[in-house]
Amino acid sequence: QVQLVESGGGLVQAGGSLRLSCAATGNIFSINAMGWYRQGPGKERELVAGISSGGHTWYADSVKGRFIVSRDNAKNTLYLQMHSLKPEDTAMYYCTGGKAINDYWGQGTQVTVSS
Repeated sequence: QVQLVESGGGLVQAGGSLRLSCAATGNIFSINAMGWYRQGPGKERELVAGISSGGHTWYADSVKGRFIVSRDNAKNTLYLQMHSLKPEDTAMYYCTGGKAINDYWGQGTQVTVSS
């Protein structure tokens, strides 16, 4: 089992920045890919960004150029640096990971972007 705990969400004005963190504990050696999903009000859940154990990254088109995903394997921590935030980025953000990117889920952290 893997436990994922997110932090760093909050309220920010449009154009601002936030950094989300996700601490992984448990059977961390089973973790290959990790990522961030989000679900906004009235929207479907979507994969925002992902990163493989080798550091390969991928992003949803809606966040390319604004968000950066990274992982510190020594600290067992995943990050999502978000810049130029828009009101449409408002959502609950979930950290995920495992052999497949969505094997395990955190409880989520709320990000609200005011216009």
